[in-house]
Amino acid sequence: MAREAGHECLMVCGILDDGHGSPMDHDNYPDSYIRGILNTVKTIAMVGISPKSNRPSYFAFKYLMERGYRMIPVNPGQAGHDILDQKVYAKLADIPEAVDMIDIFRNPQYALGIVNEALALKPRPAVIWMQLGVRNDEAARLAEENGLKVVMNRCPKIEYGRLSSEIAWMGVNTRTLSSQKAKLFGRGIQRMSLNRITSAGGTTAAADRAPAADKDRF
Repeated sequence: MAREAGHECLMVCGILDDGHGSPMDHDNYPDSYIRGILNTVKTIAMVGISPKSNRPSYFAFKYLMERGYRMIPVNPGQAGHDILDQKVYAKLADIPEAVDMIDIFRNPQYALGIVNEALALKPRPAVIWMQLGVRNDEAARLAEENGLKVVMNRCPKIEYGRLSSEIAWMGVNTRTLSSQKAKLFGRGIQRMSLNRITSAGGTTAAADRAPAADKDRF
């Protein structure tokens, strides 16, 4: 029941399309497209996470978890153990709850198999996200033909930091213009947050605006 409710929410929030939209240009994603995903997904399964704290997958997992996402580690070699206090599963089918997004942290040749695993889930996830350096057009085409959103060769950690302006604190050009003051959350170290779906289930203003025409890019 929880899996079905979460999937229905993503449909209402506009993350899933009806399959009649224009083909996505996977070399140039509108900020509204990325923001719409990051605003709305709540549960992310990261396939290929490493238990080593110095690996990019571990750092990305930790970063996203600290920003309020429900992160689920998937790694057959670590199944039954914990990574960052989260139980590790051997495969997607073993996860006992609904997953909104699959984050693929494996070499491109494995992406098609992972997409096939994702399509076998009930309900299916709304998004397939292939990490920086990971691109598989066949896998992307299969996912999109089945109504899933796809992002390739991008890191959700980097995109979150760019769109929330967090990385601007370090002098990085975010390529995003905004006259609005950034919102802060949490205690201690200040962090800026995208306006995502609330824990109570309602969408926030930013999530409602995400599908609109992209006005932030230049």
